[in-house]
Amino acid sequence: MFHIRDRCKGKMEIKFSGFGGQGIIRMGLVLGRAASIFDNKHATLTQSFGPEARGGACSAQLIVSEQRILYPYLTQPDILVTMSQEAYDKFEHNLKEDGILLIEKDLVRPHPPRKKIRQYTVLATRIGEEMGNRIFANMVMLGFMDAVTKIVPQEALRKALPGMVPDRFIKTNLVAMEKGYELGLEKLSHSPQT
Repeated sequence: MFHIRDRCKGKMEIKFSGFGGQGIIRMGLVLGRAASIFDNKHATLTQSFGPEARGGACSAQLIVSEQRILYPYLTQPDILVTMSQEAYDKFEHNLKEDGILLIEKDLVRPHPPRKKIRQYTVLATRIGEEMGNRIFANMVMLGFMDAVTKIVPQEALRKALPGMVPDRFIKTNLVAMEKGYELGLEKLSHSPQT
C-alpha cells in the first residue's frame, strides 16, 4: 500500500489534469484543504487553464508535505490524475518512473505503463452521470485516488468538502467521494493495476 510517508521526507507532488468544467482545480483545493487543515500537513496549490474557461486544458499542481514547503511548484509528479486524453498525452511523460497514474477510463486511452508506474483506471464520469450529473466525476476520482494512495485519511477528505461546494450539493459529493473510495479499495484488492 502506498503512503505519503514512503516518499522522500514525506513530500508528495500531485498533478490533477483534464479540461475546464470537470472540477480539476476543485480536486486540488479539497485535497489540499484536507491535508493542511484536517491532517496536520502543509500544502500548496498552483493552477493552470487553457485559453477557454470550459473545455480548454486545465491542471492543478498540489504539493503535500509533512514539513514546510520551500518551493511551491512541482518538479516531477509522484501522482498524476488524468481526466482527458489531452491531459494524458501532455503530462504522462513527466510522471516519476515509480509514480502512480490514475485515469478516467472512458475518456483516456493509455499506452502500457512505463517502468514501475502503477496505473489505475476508474469510470468516474460514468458514475457521475449515473448519480445525475457528470460534474460529480471529480469527487469520484478524488475518493478513488485517496483509496489508492492513502495520502490523507478518508475522514480528513470528507471534512474538507463543506465550503468547497455549494451546501445543497455536499451530500451528493460525499456520496460520489465514497463511491470512488470503495472502487479504489476494490481495485487494490482484486488486481494491482487495471
